[in-house]
Amino acid sequence: MERQEKKINKETLKSERTPVRVGISIGDINGIGPEVIIKAFQDPQMLIECTPIIYGSTKTMAYHKKAIGDELFNYQRIEDANEAQVRKINIVSVWNEVVNIKLGEVDEIGGKYAYQSLEAATKDLASNKIDVLVTAPISKETIQKAGFQFPGHTEYLADLSGVEDALMMMVAGQLRVALVTSHIPLADVPNSISKDKIIQKLQQLDNSLKKDFAIVRPKIAVLGLNPHAGESGALGNEELEIINPAIHAFNHDGGTAFGPYPADGFFGSQLYQQFDAVLSMYHDQGLTGFKSIAFNDGVNFTAGLPIVRTSPDHGTAFDIAGKNLADAQSMRSAIYLAMDIYRTREFVKAINANPLQPQKK
Repeated sequence: MERQEKKINKETLKSERTPVRVGISIGDINGIGPEVIIKAFQDPQMLIECTPIIYGSTKTMAYHKKAIGDELFNYQRIEDANEAQVRKINIVSVWNEVVNIKLGEVDEIGGKYAYQSLEAATKDLASNKIDVLVTAPISKETIQKAGFQFPGHTEYLADLSGVEDALMMMVAGQLRVALVTSHIPLADVPNSISKDKIIQKLQQLDNSLKKDFAIVRPKIAVLGLNPHAGESGALGNEELEIINPAIHAFNHDGGTAFGPYPADGFFGSQLYQQFDAVLSMYHDQGLTGFKSIAFNDGVNFTAGLPIVRTSPDHGTAFDIAGKNLADAQSMRSAIYLAMDIYRTREFVKAINANPLQPQKK
């Protein structure tokens, strides 16, 4: 009986908290973005914690709802995010025209409306009409044809936030993998890595772990660039000349980082479990290990920004669009992580608002 009462009280506390206003960009309308949004909110418990505000069109969402035979996704149309109602799914009408949706096709139309949705959501985020942003997957090919001039969401949001270089981080529970370089060709990676850049990324990662995850003294693992982390110079000098000096400099300034570790053995031996986060040198090095461990649960978080943005760790998946095969767990996890980080930031800000002042002897 006592255990049951505790459970009831916990649920009551949850329902009494002000729901986080979660803005969601719809992604490429020919991909699985709308489908995973619909499926994520099939669980009514989602509406206890958040007020979803989807940027798109009721006609577009109705099309996807019908395509997958969903009967549980109910929503209301609004013209402005300020009209959003709690405990309801709200769709801001970014466009009203009927769109020729081509499920599974790489088509410029998909990029056009993905860009419109993203622009409307980021505008409202800047105006404080929403608290956090969750972005459904885009096709870089189609959205760039619509005038999007960035490699991806990370760079776009960094530019809007006035941040020179944001940090791409993948999160799944206690596993966090951040990247020194992200959306660049593999051939450009060695020349894009420097001691100063690695130090900057370590500092960004350290700050995010403290501010966004409330980890007091983060412990970070750093991966090498070359096979076997360079084998003491036999397989490359980047570890000796760039990565090691960066780790030493970061630690000298008060950080806690270890490495460099060979990526294959590091993930294969589950050594990552001993660290709060991992810093990888390039995209596939970090994401291959990450997705092998947490493919369905992973979340892409853009750290180092004044705003909170997350995204599922998968792409548009054109090959299964409209077939009711998409797994919504990553989208659901992205929504929960955005809310968790938002609340953690508010908590950290509150406890540091009035620090004790040093007393004179």
